Amino acid sequence: MSRQVIELDDEVDRWKWVCPKGHRSWEPTNHHFWCAKCASHYEADGVFHQLRNLATGDLYERDEVELQTPAGPYSDRFGQEGSA
Repeated sequence: MSRQVIELDDEVDRWKWVCPKGHRSWEPTNHHFWCAKCASHYEADGVFHQLRNLATGDLYERDEVELQTPAGPYSDRFGQEGSA
C-alpha cells in the first residue's frame, strides 16, 4: 500500500480515519496512536499502531501514514515524521 496523507486539521479528511475498534477519538503520539474511547471503555491504555481508512476498509501502520498540519508535517518528539 502507498503512504497515506492525513490532514489532521481537516475535519472531512480526518473523519474517515478511525482506530481499529472504529472510534474517531484518536490522536497521534510518539510511535503509535492513542484513542480516548478505547482507553475509557475497554480498560486498556488506548494505545494502538494502525488506523483504518473507512473509505477503503484498509488498515495502515503508523509509519504508512503522513500526518499533516497547517504548519507542515506532524513531528513526534523523536522527529520521525517529515524526515524522509
